[in-house]
Amino acid sequence: MLDFDLAEIYGVETRVLKQAVRRNMERFHNDFMFELTENEFENLRSQLVMSNQHGGTRYKPFAFTEQGVAMLSSVLRSKTAILVNISIIRAFVMMRQFALSHKELGEKLSKLEEKYDQQFNNVNDVLRYLMQKDRKEKEQIERKRIGFK
Repeated sequence: MLDFDLAEIYGVETRVLKQAVRRNMERFHNDFMFELTENEFENLRSQLVMSNQHGGTRYKPFAFTEQGVAMLSSVLRSKTAILVNISIIRAFVMMRQFALSHKELGEKLSKLEEKYDQQFNNVNDVLRYLMQKDRKEKEQIERKRIGFK
């Protein structure tokens, strides 16, 4: 997402967002955020019909990845950013609880697989034996006798 869209979502001015990011650059690694190149910025400007005068974007915007958006919520000081940050933390806690509760189920499934794998292997061995036996019997029936009787 671009900085001006995120600024609107978080209820801050774009310049405030950019200022907060620049003050905390160590939090925004390359896979969290990057600045658009001049060429990308020109393409964006032409697509959005943004002017470089009177209210249009004059500076190259920052683009944020999912992780960058989450990090941004911990850097900004708006009420919305605080609520987003709290929601992210709660989501992580819920995911951890979900994973732990399903760990027991996964262990039970593994035990069942171990128990029944041997039984299924035995069934497969018997089926293979019967199929080979059936094939041999058919081959013997279908062969024509050659020579004199």
